Amino acid sequence: MKSFARAGTVAVGAVFATIAFNSTPTLAASISISCGAVGAELELCRTGAEAWAKETGNEVVIVSTPNSSTERLALYQQILAAGGDDIDVYQIDVIWPGILGSHFIDLAPYMDGAQGAHFPAIVENNTIDGELKAMPWFTDAGVLYYRKDLLDKHGREVPKTWADLAETARIVLDAERGEGNDRMNGIVFQGRAYEGLTCNALEWIDSYGGGAIVSEDGEVTVNNPQAVAALNEAGSWINEIAPEGVLNYAEEEARGVFQSGNAVFMRNWPYAWSLANSDDSPVKGKVGVVALPKGGADGKSTGTLGGWQLAVAKYSSDPEAAADLVRYLTSEKEQKRRAIEGAYNPTIEALYKDKEVLEAVPFFGSLYETFVNAVARPSRATGDKYNRVSNALWNAAHSVLSGNEDAEKALADLERELNAIKRRGW
Repeated sequence: MKSFARAGTVAVGAVFATIAFNSTPTLAASISISCGAVGAELELCRTGAEAWAKETGNEVVIVSTPNSSTERLALYQQILAAGGDDIDVYQIDVIWPGILGSHFIDLAPYMDGAQGAHFPAIVENNTIDGELKAMPWFTDAGVLYYRKDLLDKHGREVPKTWADLAETARIVLDAERGEGNDRMNGIVFQGRAYEGLTCNALEWIDSYGGGAIVSEDGEVTVNNPQAVAALNEAGSWINEIAPEGVLNYAEEEARGVFQSGNAVFMRNWPYAWSLANSDDSPVKGKVGVVALPKGGADGKSTGTLGGWQLAVAKYSSDPEAAADLVRYLTSEKEQKRRAIEGAYNPTIEALYKDKEVLEAVPFFGSLYETFVNAVARPSRATGDKYNRVSNALWNAAHSVLSGNEDAEKALADLERELNAIKRRGW
């Protein structure tokens, strides 16, 4: 079994949990895989890897990494820069192939064409300089969760615009608190200064027609009236329909408040569906899911493209076995299991027509267009400078939400900062 001493020393503040599985006394290979732990993610990764280990007679070590994508990227960069083989298979964000791709093998020779069944746009996203650096595992787009029972109780429709949402949240919030429910909130979302806030801010801005921060040809476009209106709208929610604590919420903090029954609306990823409807959930059977609201009558519904991929490090001592694990975990059979058990969006189009998948997660059918047309973060346009771009964006958005700056000043400052990062090119 691999030693994790190196990983433990380079990962400041990170805790590694390892779980080993073997099925025979003689092991063909020992493969380590990093897994996230948001919602049911770690358990589904564990059971999938365990099934592969039993089928092949290999050993698998599960490495639990930080939930925060910002912290996880920093950790990966440290480990990969050291060139060690502590982790063979990396779970990477959809925005990372361009940042980390130089450390990963070309998976195409190991996949036997399996990538052809996956969404072409994601395969293209994961292809750098003609090499398939990662296989799609599950995709994502931001969606709106709402309490069906509370909207019915107070005679409100599902909101079409952000202004509708704010109005409905205030009406329901005032009525519920008037009945003694002092813990109720109007909306919760990912407001912490990290990558999750970049996703939320991009959704607000794009829904108002404010673009995607940096255009496909590399121009900084974020400082425009539509983007200003979007951030001013979101900033008006704090301490009105959103608790001040949302400024420190990531995905799980928002889910915790909503699932406990203390919010009317929640912006989150699809994974929260199965957890909200688990047997011990206080809101089981009371939750609806729709596309995120438009930014006004002339706006559009949009969700930020998310999702995670599996990649094999060049430093792996057994890249063939590691690639075989990737092929197994990204297969149609495994993606179907994950969709049914954890509401993780498949990257294989055929599964969106699968009866068992749609019975488990009905909105996979109704929101199909939201998932395939999600707005991408500008990672391809900005290349290895994307992380600095995102950091600047989430800090600007957080300053508006916190009331430290108005949107006009924050976006003007952001424009200058992004142009400085760009300098002569990305």
